[in-house]
Amino acid sequence: MAKSGEIRAGMGGWTFEPWDESFYPDKLPKSRQLEYAAQQVRTIEVNGTYYSTFKPATYAKWAAETPDGFVFSIKAIRYSTNRRVLAEAGESVAKFLSSGISELGDKLGPILWQFAHTKKFDPDDFEGFLKLLPDKQDGVPLRHALEVRHDSFISPDFVALARNYGAAIVYAHHDTYPEIADVTGGFVYARLQRGKDDNEHCYADAELKRWAERVKEWAAGGQPDELPYADPSTKAEKKPRDVFVYFIHEGKVRAPHGAMALQKAVNL
Repeated sequence: MAKSGEIRAGMGGWTFEPWDESFYPDKLPKSRQLEYAAQQVRTIEVNGTYYSTFKPATYAKWAAETPDGFVFSIKAIRYSTNRRVLAEAGESVAKFLSSGISELGDKLGPILWQFAHTKKFDPDDFEGFLKLLPDKQDGVPLRHALEVRHDSFISPDFVALARNYGAAIVYAHHDTYPEIADVTGGFVYARLQRGKDDNEHCYADAELKRWAERVKEWAAGGQPDELPYADPSTKAEKKPRDVFVYFIHEGKVRAPHGAMALQKAVNL
């Protein structure tokens, strides 16, 4: 059997009031919600780090409350990405990366750099930003994922730039943001954002089955033919890649169930 990368499916965060009824057991203390969630899914995307800075002790606590093999993806602070000149974000990037994320150790997954929907692609400025992203922090390897939200990024130049710096372009299955499925890094990062609360598994079962097939194709080093590409003429090297898939935004009430169902499907 051909080798494949690790596949991890999860959701955004672990505190969401409707989950108290739809996901968590009755009478489970909120202080144990992360512990429980991390036993059901293999990864969680942390959104709170986008809005404020957390202390090293907090990251260490998260690591202690989760099992071996579990991985967090951390959304970078917004002050690094929501700015007119990205190349001037050096101080903000360094402050965020040194705030304590390395306390997660081998439970640190990708860093998600999310850009505003108004931010247009400027090749020189964006390259200036990519130059600010190190490959290690306190000896802990870093992986960088880029979520862009303006159509100007649907460009072969953007794909080439991300690939040159080894950063993954986030594939966003979203109603309005651009879908860019080009594989540019050593891993794949997908955010599935078209779920519905009235679907048992967030996405309809037929859709979920197709996503499981795509995820396995990514893990084996392929690129699903039917997804939209900014540079369809150039494909990434075919090699096993870790895949991170998050059920986010629409259908959030059932997001954990979507993650669990997808994980089960790819593990069969």
